[in-house]
Amino acid sequence: MDVDIWAWVGDTQRQLHEAGNTGLAMAIGDVPAQALEGRYSQLDVLAPAIAQQAASLELPWLEFYARYWHLIGRVGDRAQGAVAVADAETLVEFARREDVRDCPAAPGAVAALALVQANTDGPGYAAERLEVLGAVEIGPDSLAFPAVAEQYVAALVDAGRADEAVTYAESAVARLGDAGREASWELGAASARALLAAGRAEDALTALDAAAGFKPDDPIAKAHREGVLRALVLATLDRMQESVDALPDLDVVGDHPRDWVEWARAIRGLAGSARITNTWQLGRVLKQWIDYFAMMGGYHARAELALIAGDLAVIRQGVWQARLLADVAESAAGELRNPGDVAERIAALRTAADGVVAPEAPGPEAELVAYFDAADGFNADPERWVGWLAPLSGQDLPATRRHTTTLGFLGYPARGVDIYWTTLVESGDIGAADPQDVSYLVGLLIEARQDERLEQMAQLLSGAQRHLALGRLYRARERWEQAAVEGEAAVAAGAGVEASRLWSVAVQQGGDNAKGAMILREVLDSEEIEPEDVWRMITMATAAEDWETVRAGTAKIGMPLQSTEGPIEEEMGLVRIILPAPDGSQRAVISLRTGPATARLAIPQPPGMEYNAGDLVVFEPQLLEPLPETAEEQEGFIPPFAAVSMLRPGGYTSWFFDGAAPGETDWTEFNEVMAERGWPMWVYSDDSYTVTHPTSGEKLPGVFGWIAVPPDVTPVEVDAVLDDATERWVHPLAWLDLAKAVDVEVERHERIVKEYGL
Repeated sequence: MDVDIWAWVGDTQRQLHEAGNTGLAMAIGDVPAQALEGRYSQLDVLAPAIAQQAASLELPWLEFYARYWHLIGRVGDRAQGAVAVADAETLVEFARREDVRDCPAAPGAVAALALVQANTDGPGYAAERLEVLGAVEIGPDSLAFPAVAEQYVAALVDAGRADEAVTYAESAVARLGDAGREASWELGAASARALLAAGRAEDALTALDAAAGFKPDDPIAKAHREGVLRALVLATLDRMQESVDALPDLDVVGDHPRDWVEWARAIRGLAGSARITNTWQLGRVLKQWIDYFAMMGGYHARAELALIAGDLAVIRQGVWQARLLADVAESAAGELRNPGDVAERIAALRTAADGVVAPEAPGPEAELVAYFDAADGFNADPERWVGWLAPLSGQDLPATRRHTTTLGFLGYPARGVDIYWTTLVESGDIGAADPQDVSYLVGLLIEARQDERLEQMAQLLSGAQRHLALGRLYRARERWEQAAVEGEAAVAAGAGVEASRLWSVAVQQGGDNAKGAMILREVLDSEEIEPEDVWRMITMATAAEDWETVRAGTAKIGMPLQSTEGPIEEEMGLVRIILPAPDGSQRAVISLRTGPATARLAIPQPPGMEYNAGDLVVFEPQLLEPLPETAEEQEGFIPPFAAVSMLRPGGYTSWFFDGAAPGETDWTEFNEVMAERGWPMWVYSDDSYTVTHPTSGEKLPGVFGWIAVPPDVTPVEVDAVLDDATERWVHPLAWLDLAKAVDVEVERHERIVKEYGL
C-alpha cells in the first residue's frame, strides 16, 4: 500500500474524529504497525473490533482494511497455515463485493490467500495459487502488483518451475520500472529464491545485492529476512564464514515463524563446517517450531523442519531423537497434497540413524540414576541422558521419572506419556501410585494435549488426586468454571495449597475477586504458601475492597502500613501504570501509589480513553521491568506495573489546549495556577513541535496538552481561568473544544487555530 491508501486512511480518521468517534479514529492508524511490529495480542483484539464497528457504520473499505491487516498479521510473520485458510477465502469473497472491489488494496486479498495456501502446503497448493493469482487483472500501476507478483513467483517455484519463476520475476521488476515504480524488496527476494531453486546460487546472490536498496513492504522484518536468505545462499555457495556472519542469531529469528524453515536450511548447510554449535538446545528449539506448525496447520513446514532437525540430530549422535523426528515427518507427510520426495528423505533419515553409534553411558545401568542426579545441571546434555536412561525407563520408577520428564523438557511429552502410561495405568496400579508420579504424568498429558486420556486416567484416581488432575487440565485450557469446581473439590478432599491456588485463580478469572482472595486467606498461615500467592491475594482483596484481608497479606510479607482499618490511602511514591489505549497500544501513566496494589492516575488523558487523571486503579504488584542495578539509575527509576481494574473513577474531564509556547515566567505562572486548583496538566508536545507566526510566517516553539478538572468544576469556570491566566501572553493559547462547549468566543479560537496553523 502506498500514499494513496494512506491518504484515504487519513481522510477516514479525520471524518471519524469530526463525527465524535475519536477512539476508532485513533485505532485505525495503528493497525498496520501492529501487524508488522508483531504486536499481535493488540491486533487480535483491535482489528476485529474495528471491522465490526466499520460494518455497523456501513464503511466497507474500512472493514476490508481491518480484516486485511488482521489476516496479514496472522499469515505473514506468524505464518499461519490451514487454521487461516477459511478466513482468507472469506476475505477474497468480501473483496469481490461491488462496494469493496474498487478499493486500491482489494487485490491484496488474493495475494493473502495465496500466502496462506503456501504456508499450509506450498507445493500441494501450487496449481491453485497460480490459477487464482493469474486471474487477478492488475497492472504495474496497481498498489497490489508487487505483492501479487511476489506470490506468483513463489508459486512457480513450489510448482517446480524455477526457470519460469526467474523469468516472471525479472519481467515484473521491468514492468514496474517502465511504470516509474520500483520493485519491493520482497519481490527482489522472491527473485533470488527462484534463482537459488534453479541452481543459480551466484546469480541469486547478485539478485539479493541488487534488491538491497529496494523499499520493503515490511521494513521492520527486512533486516532479519535478508540476513536469513543471504546466509542460505552463501552456505549453498560453500562460503561458510560469510554465511555465519550473515545469519541472524536464534534470539532474533525466534519470534518470526515465517523465517524458521529458511533459517533451519541455512543451519543445515553450515552443520558440517564446524562453524556453528549443533547442540541439544538447537534440537529443542527446532522441536518447538515443529510443534508450532502442527498447531497452525503448516504441514509442509512441519515435515521440512522435522527432516532438517533429524539430520542435525544424526550429526550430534542423537539416535533416539532422529528416529522420533522421522516419525514426525511421516505423520506430517500424510497431510501433504504433494509429498514429493519426502518419503525418500524419511527413509534416508532412518537409515542414517541406524548407522549412528550412540555415545557410551557414563556408568553401569544400575548406577545411572545416581549419575543423573549428580550431573552438572548446567553442562549436562539432556538429549544424551534420554538415550542412556531409555533401557531402564518403564522398568524402574526413579529412572522412569527422570527419563520421561526429560523427554517432555526436550519437546517429546507424548513419548513420555506412553512410557508412564504403560508403567502406571496399564499395570492397574495407578490408584496406588506415588502422587509425584501421578503429578508428572498429568503434566506430560497436559503438555502433549492428550485431554481425553487425562480425563480417562482421572477416573482411576482417588478423590483429591482426581480433582487436582482435572483442575490442572481445565486451568491449562482456560475452562475456568470447571477448574473452579474441581479446585473446590480438591480443597475439600485435602489436596493442600496447590488446590487452593488453583481454585483461587479459577474464581478470579470468573470475576469473583472477593472469593478468590478469601480462598487464599484461609491458607495464609500454611508453610506451603508462597509470596506470589500472598500478592495475588492482596490484589484480589484490593479489587474487592476487602481491606482487612489486604492488611493480613501485608503483615504476612512484612509491608508496613500507616493506617490500621478502613480503605488504604497513603502516599507510597510515584509509579507508572500501564493501561490500554484505543489504538490497541499501551500507555504508561504516571501515578501516585496509594496502597499495596492501588494507584491514583496523575496525568490527564485525551477524551475517548476509559480512564483519566484522578481515577483510582488496581494494579498487579509485579514489576514489569527489573530494578536498575546502580543507585544512580534507581534514583530516577519510576517502577512500572500493569493495571488490573478500575477501583473508583475520579470523574475528571480533560480539555485540550494548543498554541505558541509562552516565555518561561508566563509558563511557570500558568503551571502554578493549575497546581493551586489541583487540576492535573500534562504537555504532550515535545521540542520539535512548532507553530507558524501569523504575520511573519516564522516557526515558533509550540505547546499542546490536556488539562483535567474534577467533576465539581464546570466548563465555564475552566474557560474563565484559562482566559485570565493567558490574557497577557504575547501569543494567544487556543482551547477550541472547550470554547465550543461553553459557546464563548468560538470564532476567536477558530481564528487562532487557523492563523497559527495549529
